Amino acid sequence: MGDSEAAESSLLTRLGWSAARQTELDALGDGALMPARVVVEHRGAYGLAGCAVASARPAGRLRDAGERWPAVGDWVAVAPTGKNVSGGGVIQHVLERTSLLERKRPGAVRAQAVAANVDVVFVVTTAEKAPNLRRVERTLAIVAASGARAVVVLNKIDLARDPEGDLAALASVSGAAPCLATSAATAQGLEALRARLPSGATGALIGPSGTGKSSLINALLGGDRQATGAVRLGDAKGRHTTTRRELLELPGGACLIDTPGMRELGLWEAGEGIDRTFAELTELAGACRFRDCQHQGEPGCAVAAALANGTIDADRVASFAKLRREDAFVERQQDPRSAAANKGRWKTIHKQQRARRLVDPKLSDD
Repeated sequence: MGDSEAAESSLLTRLGWSAARQTELDALGDGALMPARVVVEHRGAYGLAGCAVASARPAGRLRDAGERWPAVGDWVAVAPTGKNVSGGGVIQHVLERTSLLERKRPGAVRAQAVAANVDVVFVVTTAEKAPNLRRVERTLAIVAASGARAVVVLNKIDLARDPEGDLAALASVSGAAPCLATSAATAQGLEALRARLPSGATGALIGPSGTGKSSLINALLGGDRQATGAVRLGDAKGRHTTTRRELLELPGGACLIDTPGMRELGLWEAGEGIDRTFAELTELAGACRFRDCQHQGEPGCAVAAALANGTIDADRVASFAKLRREDAFVERQQDPRSAAANKGRWKTIHKQQRARRLVDPKLSDD
């Protein structure tokens, strides 16, 4: 192995290349294909790392055949074009993903990939004002559905008005996800972030504009590679300082994907993620008298009973119900047959509820 090949192999390892991915690449049966990782997308082409081909366009058949379309963080098999290997290439295959962070594309009924093959997602919120717990819950549901682990980050802790109270509030909705307090300005919590990104691991930062994601990345990189913008006084809203998704290599060998601040976080096939994020409510719902209980006044509802005795939070229950309704609505939009089946299902449920009330006084609305 020459020096250049050894350097590429070392970089691939730092980027997260594994024996399993090598086996998958070998199984394609084309020795001319080179492994690479997508680090940035720009105008239909993708910037790559880990191989001599620095930029490549996807083969047209990927979209035509309905196969995976590349996203930042993906591992791809690239065929160089022409004799000059470094001149460019064609992405022939997108390798299997270990996770896919995606949302509903704003204004359309289709998914938008945010990042692929992420091990841990840092859900970033700012300590400059009280955290938006409902948005944090929504983001955690999206992360849980992706297959990645989540860590909640209360950033700009040096500007916090009530750090203990905000951390306690976040812990009340984070479930199994740990909560960290950080500050790029004072370096508080940065070592805790680094500890969750060992060599070969990939993390991603997600959160609204103004939460300091780019400043955190600059601190972790040890330099000002990411642009940062001022936050408007009064409402703590920042400009979109990150304009594209980009995978960066950190000192120590881990990778971190920065994402633009997203105003809309629409759910996409997030049912399992919602149930995992609201695990205590999902478990409680299993104790309801009826399996199809919607927790809206049905008799024998364990959720309603818990609300009445104060053991669960009404706002969290409302958030749980809202996210489940949204996810079901998006699912019905994807498939008209699913929508028709859902309508018929609810007609049957309502008929069964009315019939039960007629024969069982305990099921009356009063």
